[in-house]
Amino acid sequence: MHSPIAGTAAGVPFTALPPADDGAATLIVTWHMLDAPRSSAAFAAALPMNDLPAWRVHLDMPMCGARMVDGSTDAVVELMRKDALMSFLYPFVRQATEEFPAALASIRVQLPVDDGPIGVLGGSLGGAVALRTLADTEIPVFAGAVVNGAIRMRSVVDLFPGDYPYDAESEKAVDSLDFVAEAGVIATHAPLLVVSGELDHPALRADAFHLLDALEESSELLSIPGLAHPLADEPGIEPAPQLPLAREVDAGLTAWFRRHLADAA
Repeated sequence: MHSPIAGTAAGVPFTALPPADDGAATLIVTWHMLDAPRSSAAFAAALPMNDLPAWRVHLDMPMCGARMVDGSTDAVVELMRKDALMSFLYPFVRQATEEFPAALASIRVQLPVDDGPIGVLGGSLGGAVALRTLADTEIPVFAGAVVNGAIRMRSVVDLFPGDYPYDAESEKAVDSLDFVAEAGVIATHAPLLVVSGELDHPALRADAFHLLDALEESSELLSIPGLAHPLADEPGIEPAPQLPLAREVDAGLTAWFRRHLADAA
């Protein structure tokens, strides 16, 4: 097994895991959670998908991992307190999505990945980035997956204390990140695996089932008994030993992407 490779692609830090065999291979890109694991390196340790004959390149979300301000998450917490939607959730997903095409081009230059369709995977808020890539871009994708994903951003906002003071701008922003409404577009882009912990936040789990119903034949559910929202123990910034429940998720993701790798050829 090769060691992780740390790098930067068009300003986006990444942790890359090479396939066991040398040479060009298919690329799978991931975006981590903002819960643990909350960095590309920690997400790579939690969900390495080591048995896949593909490059797995894990990207740091804005202000996370190698992009943390002063080496801590304090700045992110302050944005949450200022305005959970318009200072934190919405701009983070928008930035991660908008910077991805340039990062992808840079990854293709730096690493021996082929030029075919890619796989995309996101956990929690990173799931919204993977879904937005499927719904709003024309980047060829052979298969996607989300783990305890932020499928309807309104449900995520509701997890924060108090009633959010929506106005016209924030209503537009939160509705733009409702991927049940975008299911028709997602279904035409790539098949999607929806991984949902049975102990995840009830609203997020309900959204997972709503998305599955809307996608119909182009999606599958992997329900993980005993799994809450996080995939790793706190603080979730540095790589840590894979937890048993994360190993179950990892096995399901590996089987899913392996099944669809032939479509990437």
